[in-house]
Amino acid sequence: MTDALRWGILATGGIAHAMANDLVLNGFTVQAVGSRSQESADAFAAEFGIPNAHPSYAALVADPEVDVIYVSTPHPFHAEHATLALEAGKHVLVEKPFTLNAAEARQVVDLAAEKGLVVLEAMWTRWLPHMVRVREIIAAGTLGEVHTLIADHTQDLPDDPGHRLNALELGGGALLDLGIYPISFASDLFGTPETVQASATFKSTGADAQVATIFRYAGGQIATTLSASDTRGRNIATILGTEGRIDIDTVWYTPTSFRVYDADGTETEAFTSDVTGRGMQFQAAELERLVAAGVTSGDVLPTEETVTVLETLDAIRAQIGLRYPGE
Repeated sequence: MTDALRWGILATGGIAHAMANDLVLNGFTVQAVGSRSQESADAFAAEFGIPNAHPSYAALVADPEVDVIYVSTPHPFHAEHATLALEAGKHVLVEKPFTLNAAEARQVVDLAAEKGLVVLEAMWTRWLPHMVRVREIIAAGTLGEVHTLIADHTQDLPDDPGHRLNALELGGGALLDLGIYPISFASDLFGTPETVQASATFKSTGADAQVATIFRYAGGQIATTLSASDTRGRNIATILGTEGRIDIDTVWYTPTSFRVYDADGTETEAFTSDVTGRGMQFQAAELERLVAAGVTSGDVLPTEETVTVLETLDAIRAQIGLRYPGE
């Protein structure tokens, strides 16, 4: 394996385009792409200057010139395609949510550990510069004891019953597509909740339209989240502590700005992100760092946390009565 890891893109949808663009813009080596047809793979390869184009996912993971696979298929296929790549001896970056449920996540994580390979959830927000700075501020004690998170992810998405986001068989709905962001953020701050309360509304397809949650933690902290696919809100986040707060501006889960206030409401710091592209390159850099360090899990998003977040999502779905076909 060379020092510069060689990336393979598995699938050619919208999120794959965004990822490939950020990888190319920021100097990563994108060696190959795999699609369900040669035509689609060729078009994607031509767009991003990728040398190898494969007509199947199996051919992609078998490519000896690829070290890392980025899995960008819909949620129900993440476990299958991550497993395909791991069995081929490749490190894997898996789009969020990591899998459809915690049982699948456990199987993938255990397989990666067995093979000594890195598998990482593509929760790209964790590595964005403003989030790195937020963690530094909290660790320094600037906010005192952090006790509350309020965060939402709401979008006005197509109401077409045939759209992926409204199709239960594709894991569509607000929770897995949108709610994963604030719920993962709550996990980052406070860990695994002791209690979960959830309420939801649904679309005609059975997919969840809005999901509100309240999490309570062993230390007494509280997190509230809202995900919605049928209306667009402010998409901001607020972290409250005994000595101050952080207000993260819209859109909080993308490269953005924030302000820090002390207990009297006086602004003490303002931060603005300066990022090339969309910001998805930072998660790729983390995976490459883990490989170079010879470890299979990091501190920012440990693989065990990925599993526990899926357990929280499972608990929410149990409360709101949401099941996917085949479960």
